[in-house]
Amino acid sequence: MNDVQADKVSFRDVKAELLRRITEREWGPGALLPGEVELAAEFQVARATVNRAMRELTEEGIVERRRKAGTRVRPSPLRAARFEIPLVRAEIEATGAAYGYRLLERRVVVAPDWLAARLALAAGVRLLYLRCLHVAGAAPYQHEERWISLAAQPAAEAEDFAESGPNEWLIRAVPFSEVEISFLATAAEGGVAWALAMAEGEPVFTVERTTWWQGQAVTHVRLSFGRGHRITTRY
Repeated sequence: MNDVQADKVSFRDVKAELLRRITEREWGPGALLPGEVELAAEFQVARATVNRAMRELTEEGIVERRRKAGTRVRPSPLRAARFEIPLVRAEIEATGAAYGYRLLERRVVVAPDWLAARLALAAGVRLLYLRCLHVAGAAPYQHEERWISLAAQPAAEAEDFAESGPNEWLIRAVPFSEVEISFLATAAEGGVAWALAMAEGEPVFTVERTTWWQGQAVTHVRLSFGRGHRITTRY
Protein backbone atom coordinates (compact mmCIF):
# COMPACT_ATOMS: atom_id res chain seq x y z
CA MET A 1 0.00 0.00 0.00
CA ASN A 2 3.01 2.29 0.01
CA ASP A 3 2.27 3.48 -3.51
CA VAL A 4 -1.22 4.71 -2.53
CA GLN A 5 -1.51 8.41 -1.83
CA ALA A 6 -2.20 9.31 1.80
CA ASP A 7 -5.39 11.15 0.97
CA LYS A 8 -6.78 7.99 -0.61
CA VAL A 9 -6.05 5.65 2.30
CA SER A 10 -8.80 5.38 4.89
CA PHE A 11 -8.81 3.58 8.22
CA ARG A 12 -10.89 0.87 6.48
CA ASP A 13 -8.05 0.29 3.99
CA VAL A 14 -5.53 0.04 6.81
CA LYS A 15 -7.79 -2.31 8.76
CA ALA A 16 -8.35 -4.53 5.72
CA GLU A 17 -4.62 -4.82 5.08
CA LEU A 18 -3.84 -5.58 8.73
CA LEU A 19 -6.59 -8.21 8.75
CA ARG A 20 -5.21 -9.75 5.57
CA ARG A 21 -1.77 -10.11 7.12
CA ILE A 22 -3.28 -11.74 10.18
CA THR A 23 -5.58 -14.17 8.34
CA GLU A 24 -2.81 -15.14 5.90
CA ARG A 25 -0.50 -15.75 8.87
CA GLU A 26 2.06 -13.09 8.00
CA TRP A 27 1.44 -12.28 11.65
CA GLY A 28 0.57 -15.52 13.38
CA PRO A 29 -1.22 -16.06 16.70
CA GLY A 30 0.62 -14.22 19.46
CA ALA A 31 2.67 -12.13 17.04
CA LEU A 32 3.51 -8.57 18.08
CA LEU A 33 2.29 -6.02 15.53
CA PRO A 34 4.38 -2.98 14.57
CA GLY A 35 3.64 0.20 16.49
CA GLU A 36 1.22 2.87 15.32
CA VAL A 37 4.03 5.27 14.33
CA GLU A 38 5.69 2.61 12.19
CA LEU A 39 2.41 1.61 10.52
CA ALA A 40 1.43 5.23 9.92
CA ALA A 41 4.72 5.75 8.10
CA GLU A 42 4.24 2.58 6.06
CA PHE A 43 0.70 3.46 4.95
CA GLN A 44 1.46 7.18 4.66
CA VAL A 45 -1.45 8.13 6.90
CA ALA A 46 -1.96 9.96 10.16
CA ARG A 47 -1.37 7.99 13.33
CA ALA A 48 -5.05 8.55 14.24
CA THR A 49 -6.05 6.58 11.12
CA VAL A 50 -3.99 3.59 12.25
CA ASN A 51 -5.33 3.96 15.78
CA ARG A 52 -8.92 3.68 14.59
CA ALA A 53 -8.14 0.60 12.48
CA MET A 54 -6.42 -1.03 15.45
CA ARG A 55 -9.29 -0.09 17.78
CA GLU A 56 -11.84 -1.80 15.52
CA LEU A 57 -9.72 -4.94 15.28
CA THR A 58 -9.51 -4.93 19.07
CA GLU A 59 -13.27 -4.51 19.46
CA GLU A 60 -13.80 -7.39 17.05
CA GLY A 61 -11.54 -9.63 19.13
CA ILE A 62 -8.85 -10.07 16.47
CA VAL A 63 -6.01 -8.39 18.37
CA GLU A 64 -5.31 -7.57 22.00
CA ARG A 65 -3.84 -4.21 23.02
CA ARG A 66 -2.05 -3.66 26.31
CA ARG A 67 -0.51 -0.45 27.54
CA LYS A 68 3.30 -0.54 27.29
CA ALA A 69 3.12 -4.11 25.96
CA GLY A 70 1.94 -3.37 22.42
CA THR A 71 -0.62 -5.07 20.22
CA ARG A 72 -0.63 -8.82 19.62
CA VAL A 73 -2.69 -11.18 17.48
CA ARG A 74 -5.04 -13.18 19.70
CA PRO A 75 -4.41 -16.95 19.72
CA SER A 76 -8.08 -17.33 18.80
CA PRO A 77 -10.54 -14.55 17.94
CA LEU A 78 -12.63 -13.29 20.83
CA ARG A 79 -16.22 -13.23 19.65
CA ALA A 80 -18.96 -11.20 21.25
CA ALA A 81 -22.37 -12.86 21.48
CA ARG A 82 -25.19 -10.41 20.79
CA PHE A 83 -28.58 -10.52 22.47
CA GLU A 84 -31.57 -8.41 21.57
CA ILE A 85 -34.11 -7.17 24.09
CA PRO A 86 -37.13 -8.72 22.37
CA LEU A 87 -40.80 -7.86 22.55
CA VAL A 88 -42.26 -10.91 24.24
CA ARG A 89 -45.49 -10.40 22.26
CA ALA A 90 -43.55 -10.63 18.98
CA GLU A 91 -41.56 -13.58 20.27
CA ILE A 92 -44.74 -15.54 21.01
CA GLU A 93 -46.58 -14.54 17.83
CA ALA A 94 -43.54 -15.61 15.76
CA THR A 95 -44.23 -19.18 16.93
CA GLY A 96 -47.75 -18.97 15.51
CA ALA A 97 -49.40 -18.86 18.94
CA ALA A 98 -51.83 -16.21 20.16
CA TYR A 99 -50.33 -13.83 22.71
CA GLY A 100 -51.96 -13.30 26.11
CA TYR A 101 -51.03 -11.10 29.07
CA ARG A 102 -52.04 -10.90 32.74
CA LEU A 103 -50.89 -8.43 35.37
CA LEU A 104 -50.50 -10.39 38.61
CA GLU A 105 -49.20 -7.70 40.96
CA ARG A 106 -48.41 -4.00 40.92
CA ARG A 107 -47.14 -1.86 43.81
CA VAL A 108 -44.68 0.91 44.63
CA VAL A 109 -41.92 -0.20 47.00
CA VAL A 110 -38.71 1.09 48.51
CA ALA A 111 -35.74 -0.62 46.87
CA PRO A 112 -34.82 -3.75 48.86
CA ASP A 113 -31.25 -3.76 50.15
CA TRP A 114 -30.04 -6.47 47.75
CA LEU A 115 -31.32 -4.60 44.71
CA ALA A 116 -30.16 -1.17 45.93
CA ALA A 117 -26.66 -2.59 46.34
CA ARG A 118 -26.72 -4.32 42.97
CA LEU A 119 -27.87 -1.22 41.09
CA ALA A 120 -25.98 1.33 43.21
CA LEU A 121 -29.24 3.05 44.17
CA ALA A 122 -29.44 5.71 46.84
CA ALA A 123 -31.18 4.77 50.08
CA GLY A 124 -34.95 5.10 49.95
CA VAL A 125 -35.29 5.10 46.16
CA ARG A 126 -38.84 4.16 45.14
CA LEU A 127 -39.42 1.42 42.61
CA LEU A 128 -42.46 0.22 40.72
CA TYR A 129 -42.70 -3.52 41.31
CA LEU A 130 -44.62 -5.62 38.77
CA ARG A 131 -45.38 -9.31 38.31
CA CYS A 132 -46.81 -10.36 34.96
CA LEU A 133 -47.60 -13.55 33.07
CA HIS A 134 -47.20 -13.83 29.31
CA VAL A 135 -49.12 -16.66 27.65
CA ALA A 136 -48.69 -18.47 24.33
CA GLY A 137 -52.10 -19.78 23.34
CA ALA A 138 -53.34 -21.53 26.46
CA ALA A 139 -49.87 -22.29 27.83
CA PRO A 140 -47.87 -20.14 30.26
CA TYR A 141 -44.80 -18.82 28.46
CA GLN A 142 -42.97 -16.32 30.66
CA HIS A 143 -43.28 -15.11 34.24
CA GLU A 144 -41.96 -11.55 34.56
CA GLU A 145 -40.89 -9.98 37.84
CA ARG A 146 -39.73 -6.41 37.30
CA TRP A 147 -38.53 -3.39 39.23
CA ILE A 148 -38.53 0.05 37.54
CA SER A 149 -36.68 2.95 39.14
CA LEU A 150 -39.10 5.84 39.57
CA ALA A 151 -36.13 8.17 40.01
CA ALA A 152 -35.01 7.26 36.49
CA GLN A 153 -38.51 6.87 34.98
CA PRO A 154 -41.12 8.76 37.02
CA ALA A 155 -43.66 8.42 34.18
CA ALA A 156 -43.91 4.69 34.91
CA GLU A 157 -45.87 5.38 38.11
CA ALA A 158 -48.81 6.73 36.10
CA GLU A 159 -48.99 3.57 33.97
CA ASP A 160 -51.28 0.83 35.27
CA PHE A 161 -49.88 -1.90 32.96
CA ALA A 162 -53.23 -3.67 33.16
CA GLU A 163 -53.61 -4.22 29.41
CA SER A 164 -50.03 -4.11 28.15
CA GLY A 165 -46.82 -5.26 29.83
CA PRO A 166 -43.87 -3.14 30.96
CA ASN A 167 -41.65 -4.82 28.37
CA GLU A 168 -43.50 -3.05 25.55
CA TRP A 169 -43.74 0.28 27.38
CA LEU A 170 -40.04 0.39 28.25
CA ILE A 171 -38.87 -0.49 24.75
CA ARG A 172 -41.00 2.33 23.33
CA ALA A 173 -40.32 4.92 26.02
CA VAL A 174 -36.84 4.42 27.41
CA PRO A 175 -33.45 4.30 25.66
CA PHE A 176 -30.63 2.30 27.21
CA SER A 177 -26.88 2.64 27.02
CA GLU A 178 -25.77 -0.46 28.93
CA VAL A 179 -27.27 -3.89 29.55
CA GLU A 180 -26.21 -6.77 31.82
CA ILE A 181 -27.73 -10.22 31.25
CA SER A 182 -27.36 -13.27 33.50
CA PHE A 183 -28.61 -16.82 32.90
CA LEU A 184 -29.48 -18.94 35.92
CA ALA A 185 -30.60 -22.45 36.75
CA THR A 186 -33.19 -22.03 39.50
CA ALA A 187 -36.02 -23.96 41.12
CA ALA A 188 -39.64 -22.97 40.56
CA GLU A 189 -41.11 -21.72 43.81
CA GLY A 190 -44.19 -19.90 45.02
CA GLY A 191 -45.73 -17.54 42.48
CA VAL A 192 -43.37 -18.64 39.70
CA ALA A 193 -44.33 -22.32 40.04
CA TRP A 194 -48.03 -21.41 40.15
CA ALA A 195 -47.87 -19.05 37.15
CA LEU A 196 -45.95 -21.47 34.96
CA ALA A 197 -47.99 -24.51 36.08
CA MET A 198 -44.88 -26.25 37.36
CA ALA A 199 -44.23 -28.33 40.44
CA GLU A 200 -42.52 -26.69 43.41
CA GLY A 201 -38.78 -27.22 43.06
CA GLU A 202 -38.92 -28.11 39.38
CA PRO A 203 -35.95 -26.71 37.39
CA VAL A 204 -36.79 -23.47 35.61
CA PHE A 205 -34.80 -21.46 33.09
CA THR A 206 -34.30 -17.92 34.40
CA VAL A 207 -32.88 -14.76 32.82
CA GLU A 208 -32.01 -11.64 34.81
CA ARG A 209 -31.50 -8.40 32.89
CA THR A 210 -30.57 -4.93 34.10
CA THR A 211 -30.54 -1.83 31.90
CA TRP A 212 -28.95 1.55 32.49
CA TRP A 213 -29.20 4.90 30.73
CA GLN A 214 -26.11 7.11 30.99
CA GLY A 215 -25.00 5.49 34.24
CA GLN A 216 -28.40 5.48 35.94
CA ALA A 217 -30.18 2.15 36.53
CA VAL A 218 -33.59 2.09 34.82
CA THR A 219 -34.96 -1.41 35.38
CA HIS A 220 -34.11 -4.87 36.67
CA VAL A 221 -36.17 -7.85 35.54
CA ARG A 222 -36.22 -11.57 36.32
CA LEU A 223 -37.78 -13.67 33.55
CA SER A 224 -38.71 -17.30 34.22
CA PHE A 225 -39.66 -19.68 31.42
CA GLY A 226 -41.52 -22.96 31.28
CA ARG A 227 -40.27 -26.34 30.15
CA GLY A 228 -38.33 -26.58 26.93
CA HIS A 229 -37.52 -22.89 26.51
CA ARG A 230 -34.42 -22.13 24.44
CA ILE A 231 -32.39 -18.98 23.72
CA THR A 232 -30.04 -19.01 20.73
CA THR A 233 -27.43 -16.49 19.65
CA ARG A 234 -24.72 -16.36 16.99
CA TYR A 235 -21.25 -14.87 17.02
